[in-house]
Amino acid sequence: MKIILGPASKELGEKVAELTGFEKVPVASRVFPDGESYIRLEGTVQGEQVTIVHTTSKPQDTNLMQLAFMANAAKRNGAKKVTAVVPYLGYARQDKIFLEGENVSIETVASMLKAAGVDQLITVNIHAETALNKFPFPTKNLSAIPLLAEYFVGKGCKNAFALAPDKGALYIAQQARQVLGGDAGSLEKTRDRHTGQTKQTGKHLNVNGQTVIIFDDIISTGGTIVGAAQILKEQGAARIYTACVHGLLIGDAEKRILDAGIEEIVATDSVPGKNSKVTLAPLISEALKAL
Repeated sequence: MKIILGPASKELGEKVAELTGFEKVPVASRVFPDGESYIRLEGTVQGEQVTIVHTTSKPQDTNLMQLAFMANAAKRNGAKKVTAVVPYLGYARQDKIFLEGENVSIETVASMLKAAGVDQLITVNIHAETALNKFPFPTKNLSAIPLLAEYFVGKGCKNAFALAPDKGALYIAQQARQVLGGDAGSLEKTRDRHTGQTKQTGKHLNVNGQTVIIFDDIISTGGTIVGAAQILKEQGAARIYTACVHGLLIGDAEKRILDAGIEEIVATDSVPGKNSKVTLAPLISEALKAL
């Protein structure tokens, strides 16, 4: 197998190649003044199984097109199988129709990748795993929550309370709990059907004097984390951290979260950034070795 170093995840791809021992295929890429992308593989893939490591976070459209171009380039140059490792899968949250006239965005992405030459997909903590049912080829969803929890064990936070921001994410907190060894729980979240605004409550939580880590799959604007921090402070939490797999952190999200009393934001390198303190390379490497 060879690892194609997608431009959106070059450092992660290099780490995966180092851990697996697979040969690297560099990629020449640029974006023209009109916004169009150019891709060229700088290595041979004839007769090889190849894996493209390339995330599709912002700019989503550019990164998606580059992924399709790399897959097509691999197939045109004789690759016998193309696996796309897409740590953050853009458009995955648009997996159903809510209003008449809409499309199912992730289904369109799946069809595009199939047409480009992708044979299978590996992603990490997709927001709704049912979205993978839209893909016309094999898929696998990995979880990076244990890696995030291990980071906090290394910081001396063994037995910290793992908190999910709502019941739907309780499974995430429970995964973290298996590593941390403390308790786990979730906030209650309700949505006003008229205004769309959400309200969080923390009934039945016992966090007084404890270190609490708020775990989530994605942090986007940070509003949910800020609300959770306020509840935790009211209930006497001693220290509060937050961890997510995909740190989108749009606009002033980082500042809002830190101003709310969160001591540290920890994300993975699924979305490269200064808070990407945990690498997905070991997780992805093990998945590739098992193929």
